Amino acid sequence: MVATLKDVAERAGVSRSAVSRTFTDGASVSAKMRSRVEKAAAELGYSPNVLARSLTTRRTKMIGLISNNFHNPVFLTVFDQFTRGLQERGLRPLLVNLTDETDPQNSVRMMRQYSVDGVIVASSTLAPAFSEAFREQGVPVVHTFGQYSSAPAVHVVGIDNVECGRMAARSLILRGHRYVGFMGGPLTATSTQDRLKGFAEVLASQPDITLSVSYADAYSFDAGRREMLRLASHGPQEAYFCGDDVLSIGALSALKDSGLNVPQDVGIIGLNDMEMAGWENINLTTIRQPIRQIVNSSVELIAATLEEPDRYPEARLFPCRVIERGTLRPVP
Repeated sequence: MVATLKDVAERAGVSRSAVSRTFTDGASVSAKMRSRVEKAAAELGYSPNVLARSLTTRRTKMIGLISNNFHNPVFLTVFDQFTRGLQERGLRPLLVNLTDETDPQNSVRMMRQYSVDGVIVASSTLAPAFSEAFREQGVPVVHTFGQYSSAPAVHVVGIDNVECGRMAARSLILRGHRYVGFMGGPLTATSTQDRLKGFAEVLASQPDITLSVSYADAYSFDAGRREMLRLASHGPQEAYFCGDDVLSIGALSALKDSGLNVPQDVGIIGLNDMEMAGWENINLTTIRQPIRQIVNSSVELIAATLEEPDRYPEARLFPCRVIERGTLRPVP
C-alpha cells in the first residue's frame, strides 16, 4: 500500500495540515515539526502527491515547452537543456509538438487543458503573434529564439538574426567571392527573413557582388539537400550562407553527390554550431549561437515571470561569432 498523508500524520503524531505545510514551499513550520514529519515520511516511504497539492495551491509548476521543428537535430540539445533547467528549479516541463500548427488559439486551449503555469515557445520560425496569444489569455510566456524587437509584447530571448546575416556576408566578402547565394529555411520563418535582411544589406554595398536567393521548405537535412541539388543542377554560386547548420549539412551532401568539392568549388557557412557541425567528416564553418546561455536565460525569465506575472516584457540578446572550420576557403 502507498503511504498517505494521513499515515504520516499518525506516525509523526501531528495534524494532517502540519504534514501538508511541511511539504509546501514557503509554508510556516517549526524546525522541530519539520524534523518529525520528514522522519515519519522517510520511514513510510511517503512522497507528496504534487497533482493533488496543485488543486489546493492552484499552481501545477508545469511549464508548456512548445516547438514546431522536431526535424532539426539542434533541438535535441535545446530540449535536454530546457528540461534540466526547469527541473532544477522545481518546475515540470510538458513537451508539446506543434509541427504544422499555425493557429495559436489551438495551442492556448491545449495549454489551459493541462493547467500549465507558464509557456516557453522555443521556435525561430513562429511569428511574434503566436506567443502573444498566450499573454493575451493571461498565460506567462517566453519566446525563445523569437524575433527581436526593441519593444516586445512578450519576453524574447535569442540572437540578432539580422546581425548574423551581416556576419555571414562579411565572411564571404573577405574571401573574395563575387557570386554568392543565400539558401534560407522557409520563407515564412522570421529567422529566415531576418538573416536574409542582414546578408543582403551588407552585400548591397558591394556592387561587384551578385546575390541569388532561394529557400528550403523546412529547416531539415532533406530540405537542404533537395534545394542544393536543384541549385547545383543549374550551376551553383561560389559560396552560400545556408542560414542553419542542418540545411548546410544537407547542402554538403548534395554538393558531394553533384561532383563538386567544398570549399574549392563551392563554399558553405551555416548558423547554430550544433554538435555535429564540428564532426571531422562535416567540419562546417558556421556562426555559433550560444544555446546554453539562451536556454538558461529563458528558464530564469519564465521562473521570474511566474512570481511577477505583470513583469514588463523584455528582449534579451546574446552575441554570436564565426567558427572557422573547413567549408570556406581561408581568408587571403
